[in-house]
Amino acid sequence: MTFVYATCIALRERGAWRGVLLRGPSGAGKSDLALRLIDAGGRLVSDDQTHLAASRSKLVGSAPQKLAGLIEARGVGIVWLPRRQLLTKAAIALAIDLVAPDKVERLPDPARETILGISVPVLALTPFEASAPLKLRLALTQIVKA
Repeated sequence: MTFVYATCIALRERGAWRGVLLRGPSGAGKSDLALRLIDAGGRLVSDDQTHLAASRSKLVGSAPQKLAGLIEARGVGIVWLPRRQLLTKAAIALAIDLVAPDKVERLPDPARETILGISVPVLALTPFEASAPLKLRLALTQIVKA
């Protein structure tokens, strides 16, 4: 098991919950993008800190126990989410690096990263764009293989 500074969100795609790691430094927009994805039907697995483990050739994300169910809503504070908006763990299907707009390639080549011996697709997105949640969902259906 390893620990990473990332938010983990689960999205229902192709009939299954698929985990997405949102990675970036403090203030990068992890929680903001996560809140928009939750508002559109996603589920919070963990905010800001995620435990990762390899399990049956899958990378699985979960929340540290003390942070389970909590998310930072900047300007509001740390809030508890209703149980219906949570999942305790999710198999990671995609990692998103949150970056400034000038760091996003217009037509990126497919990229992958090996985490705990498991290869995961990686994409760079700007989190504060209105289209970021849709781009993330498109990546799950277009880049990630079932």
